Amino acid sequence: MRPAMMLAMSSLLLLPAPRPVPQAEPADLVLRNAKVYTGNDKQPRAQAVAIRGEKIVLVGSDSEARRITGPGTKVIDLRGAAVYPGFTDAHMHLLGVGEREMTLNLEGTRSLEEFLARVKARVDQAKPGQWVTGRGWIETFWRPPVFPTRHDLDRIAPNNPVYLTRADGHASVVNSAALRLANVTRNTAPPSGGAINKDAGGEPTGMLIDRAQGLVERLVPNPTEAELEEAVLRGVQRELELGWTQIQDAHGSWQEVDRIRRLYQQGKLKIRIFKAISGPSADANRLIDQGAVLGEFGGRFTVRTIKVVMDGALGSRGAALIAPYSDDPKTTGLITTDTVALKGMLVGALKNGIQVETHAIGDRGNRLTLDFYERAMKEVPVAQRKVQDPRWRDEHSQIVALEDLTRFKTLGVIASMQPSHAIGDLYFAPARVGLDRLAGAYAWASLLKMGVPVAGGSDAPVERGEPMIEFYAAVARQDLQGRSAEGWHLEERVSREQALKMFTYWPAYAAFEERQRGTIEVGKLADLTVLNQDIMTVPVLDILKTRNIMTVVNGEIVYQTAP
Repeated sequence: MRPAMMLAMSSLLLLPAPRPVPQAEPADLVLRNAKVYTGNDKQPRAQAVAIRGEKIVLVGSDSEARRITGPGTKVIDLRGAAVYPGFTDAHMHLLGVGEREMTLNLEGTRSLEEFLARVKARVDQAKPGQWVTGRGWIETFWRPPVFPTRHDLDRIAPNNPVYLTRADGHASVVNSAALRLANVTRNTAPPSGGAINKDAGGEPTGMLIDRAQGLVERLVPNPTEAELEEAVLRGVQRELELGWTQIQDAHGSWQEVDRIRRLYQQGKLKIRIFKAISGPSADANRLIDQGAVLGEFGGRFTVRTIKVVMDGALGSRGAALIAPYSDDPKTTGLITTDTVALKGMLVGALKNGIQVETHAIGDRGNRLTLDFYERAMKEVPVAQRKVQDPRWRDEHSQIVALEDLTRFKTLGVIASMQPSHAIGDLYFAPARVGLDRLAGAYAWASLLKMGVPVAGGSDAPVERGEPMIEFYAAVARQDLQGRSAEGWHLEERVSREQALKMFTYWPAYAAFEERQRGTIEVGKLADLTVLNQDIMTVPVLDILKTRNIMTVVNGEIVYQTAP
């Protein structure tokens, strides 16, 4: 053997032996044989998702998922079901949803007669003098679409005080017994930001608008702490069954925060909650002073937002309009917040990194919201802010003057919108505001084209709170039977891809969480919604027939049912 060859062979013998290729750590959970819509433009579709702990470790094919499947891996064959990033309800009211489940639910009543029949059934079960309360009625679906009155209620409840809240929460109807207990008469002055509706003779009709509700509501017996906890648990269970993985709870107090924390500590809550504190108030000032609460209980619970209510609702003519209501020229609606206190609160929030979200329905309510935001942003330049990008939000953004739409983009304001409002309100919105003012109403597509983030929600219990209704409303802009009418502006429909982002990525962005969730990507938190149909391809009306069959939060299956 030549010396050179012998030297080469001896060198090879000195090389270290090749190391075995390390095997990937097995996943805890694999969902396979699925239609996966990731929401990630770089990898929009996949067949399987693998999860280890609370995070996604693989998004790919079934064969790729098999490589990280071990003896302890739970593998679920989804048999073609569709997997989406975890749906988020960007605007809802958790306690209201739970209380609706526990009290008289008047949702879906189609006539005054049906409404009264449901109330009478509850009155017949009540003890003499016991309060009868409920929520969920909407007179705009009735024929004729008129508010109920105390006289209607007196016929079925002459002795029990009755307090029934409209679905939007901005108006209630009470009977004569309730008015007597509250000492509300023809001479009672309405509180600031409220109205007592009266008949032609000057007597209260029983309809109390916005802050005037408090005249009677203060007398309604408060629920016990046990009942409030039960309401939270019932509300959360309903949300998980529907496929929501996070709820952004608009309104609240530190007392509510303590209650939610207690339920998390007891292991009774699995959903993510992004909680707002109502303001201006002492509670809001406390949040500004102490700072945001971020990601408690394994990232499930955050408190970093103050909720303001600028005006009322369109259905009860409480939404603040620039010009009078077309069907009631005597009113332009109501401003329901303390605007003096609001100015200082906004400055403090901006300096200390607290997000603000403001309920704004009417064009005047939206304009004032943007005006107040703009003034605060000018007073507190970026260098003086704890969080440079505050991501302040306009909740509802329903009736907006065309010239104000571009201000959302200029100011960096998120439009937090609930598509079901359009397909319900558009039955009566043309009468309330006229066709001209509908040009900038429910303008999801226009705002998205401008580059404005649009976070989709449901406003439950104002609406039914179902993700499939919201998704359908965004892409169809028709009622639940597929009908539309003049003034519905079908050009504001969005694509299914845009609608998916409205309920996944943009709510995550609105919560400052887009790097952790909102799409299905390796390294992100494993929040998933699994549906029995592919809502990206089925006929539009079939979206409404689609059911959630699995909800995954933080890598844990928290709800599952048969396909």
